[in-house]
Amino acid sequence: MARKLDDLLERLGDATDLSALDSAVFDLRDRYDVEHLVYHSVKSSGDQWAALTYPQPWVDAYVENNFQTIDPVVLSCFRGFTPVDWKRLDWSSRPARALFGEGIANGLGNQGFSLPIRGPSGQFALFTVNHRSGDDTWGKFTRGYMHDLLLAAHFVNERALALDGEGHAPHQALSPRETDALTLLAAGKSRAQAAERLKISEHTLRVYIESARFKLGALNTTHAVANALSRGLICL
Repeated sequence: MARKLDDLLERLGDATDLSALDSAVFDLRDRYDVEHLVYHSVKSSGDQWAALTYPQPWVDAYVENNFQTIDPVVLSCFRGFTPVDWKRLDWSSRPARALFGEGIANGLGNQGFSLPIRGPSGQFALFTVNHRSGDDTWGKFTRGYMHDLLLAAHFVNERALALDGEGHAPHQALSPRETDALTLLAAGKSRAQAAERLKISEHTLRVYIESARFKLGALNTTHAVANALSRGLICL
């Protein structure tokens, strides 16, 4: 894991209030040298909290015009669980094109990816990285840093919930093999590489990962890795 992410995760762990977490989000943006970064959480009760670097006039216009009802990014993420690259979404409708154009006019970059996060008791969060670049540069960036930023997204969400009094539930202990499997994945190894390192089949590895995911109450493997790291169950 890159040193810049190690430092950021340490700072997240030291955050004692939401204001400090908000500052950490700005720091994350600067460390990865992107245009904007957004974390927005909505609880089932309707309570919301956000840490974002978008210009305030754009935020005000977005909220005032209820753009979330036509935003292809929000609509896609609300239906799915995996990261969404903005360029792969359908922007063909007139409202969507107008929304994108207005965002660019208000200082947003032309590239972005967003990660939906689903937490306890119906909580839904969106983590977005936005930048201004060509397709080749953006592709290189996402290939190089996607893993880091997905982990950071789950760490931000975990910390926001903890600071808001909704930390994770007590966990069951991971077995040594479950710990080893998640540690290798956190280090950036593929499933095939992790299985080879542990001298087990990929099928057996999958069993360990699913068991760890269940114990950690995680929605997917990335969430399990992030939870295990944030709880100190695995170390890099």
